[in-house]
Amino acid sequence: MTINAGFALRHVGKRYAGDAGAPVLERVDLTVRNGEFVSIVGASGCGKSTLMRLVAGLDGGFEGEIAFDGERVVSTNLLRGIVFQDHRLFPWLTVEQNVAVALRNAPSSRDEKARAVAEHVELVSLRGYEGHYPHQLSGGMTQRVAIVRGLVNRPRLLLDKPFGALDALTRSRLQHELQRIWEHEKITMVLVTHDVEEAVLLADRVVVMQAQPGWIGEIVEIALPRPRAQSCPK
Repeated sequence: MTINAGFALRHVGKRYAGDAGAPVLERVDLTVRNGEFVSIVGASGCGKSTLMRLVAGLDGGFEGEIAFDGERVVSTNLLRGIVFQDHRLFPWLTVEQNVAVALRNAPSSRDEKARAVAEHVELVSLRGYEGHYPHQLSGGMTQRVAIVRGLVNRPRLLLDKPFGALDALTRSRLQHELQRIWEHEKITMVLVTHDVEEAVLLADRVVVMQAQPGWIGEIVEIALPRPRAQSCPK
């Protein structure tokens, strides 16, 4: 499959419990352009998180094809970062060290890696917290560290309900933070969320999934001007 896009899915299907199991995903087709922000919404159990795991290369054994820049996805790599609902930071590492972990296999020099870490910590307004450990941070701060760890390699970024465990005020702040980061970095982002307002606030397009099995029911273009706020007229 050769498609000039951030990534492309063609007739993607997934079954658990072997080939005889009920399908989780069936004939999913989606193309995401480089630099585009796409949100995926749908009821619980429609396969949103499964789809993200397939795109990230964390799960195999699926039907169809998934490609990044025309190359078939067969495993994880530095071109695809993923942020989950739980931050999954290493508790024994500081903010700076947690971000630097993502650059361990990057071909950059030590000085280049240090500059990249510093720039991205600054990007999420955590300057001064470089030496703090996860237990010393608020929930919103740890999630910002998780986001910037996913960003530091400048990959296509996949976000699986990253704000779902946060209180409403912190979630609103991080939604605007993510919007600002995307506008600054101009990288491809795909967000899985249960929150339709969040999807509309952030995305260029909203993909609506249906369940049993999971498939794309509709794709909605969001024509609202940026930057956006919850108070923007619908």
